[in-house]
Amino acid sequence: MRIPEPSELTTAACRACAVLLVTGCTVGPDYQRPAALATATMPAAYAGTSTTKPGKWKTAQPSAHLPRGAWWKLYNDAELNRLESLATSGNQQLAAAYANFQQARALVNVARADFFPQLSTAPGFTRQHTNGSLSGNAATFNSFSVPLDATWELDLWGRVRRAVEGARANVTASADDLESAKLLVQAEVAIDYIMLRALEAQRHLLEETITTYQRSLALTQDRRSGGIATDYDVSLAETQLKTTEAQVPAVTLQRATLLHALATLCGQPASSFTISATRSSLTTVPVIPAGVPSELLERRPDVAAAERRMAAANAAVGVATAAFYPSLTLNGSAGFQATEAAQLFNWSSRLWSVGPSLQEPLFTGGRNTANLAVARSAYDATVANYRQTVLGAFQDVEDQLASQRLLAQQLAAETAALKAARRTLEISNTRYQGGVLTYLDVAIAQSSALTHEETVVQLSANRVAASVSLIKALGAGWHAP
Repeated sequence: MRIPEPSELTTAACRACAVLLVTGCTVGPDYQRPAALATATMPAAYAGTSTTKPGKWKTAQPSAHLPRGAWWKLYNDAELNRLESLATSGNQQLAAAYANFQQARALVNVARADFFPQLSTAPGFTRQHTNGSLSGNAATFNSFSVPLDATWELDLWGRVRRAVEGARANVTASADDLESAKLLVQAEVAIDYIMLRALEAQRHLLEETITTYQRSLALTQDRRSGGIATDYDVSLAETQLKTTEAQVPAVTLQRATLLHALATLCGQPASSFTISATRSSLTTVPVIPAGVPSELLERRPDVAAAERRMAAANAAVGVATAAFYPSLTLNGSAGFQATEAAQLFNWSSRLWSVGPSLQEPLFTGGRNTANLAVARSAYDATVANYRQTVLGAFQDVEDQLASQRLLAQQLAAETAALKAARRTLEISNTRYQGGVLTYLDVAIAQSSALTHEETVVQLSANRVAASVSLIKALGAGWHAP
């Protein structure tokens, strides 16, 4: 839209005012959602899935405001359910995000207030003395006044409508930010809980291994007493035992750190926060429907928030455009004024005035032009941020799909290696007791088996945690109706 010069507005203002009083118009560009990707084509399927047929295409409609659903119940863990409930109600990041949402809602009412007449009053009392040097009549008197002033700016060019439009878009963006914060906190709780359970499983594994190593040390000492084993064998068995014992405090420290992090996420003091004891860890990965990429634009709350901020920035362009046009304000004033307090509300003390005022920008030193350039640049920035958010969302999903696939392969191979290591250890113990092998061979087999045991525990936890990250990357919107 071309912005008229001030001289053009002067000649057109009188003719337009009568019509605009009834109809009005809205200047500035109407919002049209830009393409999600600037140069690339929307992919038909994720690279990390086996989908070869494109999904049914439809225009993406942001639905990030819909309930995410209690997606963590897919893992069938009562303690995780309890922690998620605590985090949803007690997390202070979510409390701040909710306060920001409430603030955005209030700002809509601030913008809407300009639709209505503004009334004000300023009762006053003054005592005055007039100089009688010219008239020869000096006087001192009181003045009492109770005025009621009214102003109403007619929204001829849609400045107020654009401001309300932008405020409403910001409300939706703030709601999406709240949903994004919820999803982030819930995913962090789930991942920390999964890794904490894995550390508990690892600690139990170390404790069982220490018990086994203690038996091995005792057996080696007995064999040394019988002249079968050597001092070297005893020293090696003792070194292996102490090395394993040294790992327990390190694992316990990692668990304590995660427990404290969970306490903070749940809004609880770390010193008194506990979780239920169990020897089991989460190892089952639920089935997660990835869907088609176009649905990601609907489910991800950060994508939806970025799109709504584009709409708000577009409305700001309209507000800046309206500054080039004249503004028409209806002014009115009524009240009472008297020199005696007893006469203040007499009918004869009344006063009133009414009339319109037209304010037209003739010369602003380039301020309006600069403000319009600022608004347009801000809109371009939101478009770029929106597209970057979309690209980041696709990257996030592809990363987690790759993690799911490759961690499953790695876990399968590591599980097979563990099975072989256990068999090797069994053979080594048998041959050592038969005097065929030295304790060094047994120690090597024990260390190898322990390493594979720990790796399997860690990989299992990583795979489950990656499934949580995948749910977060997909926006978990597939639980919403």
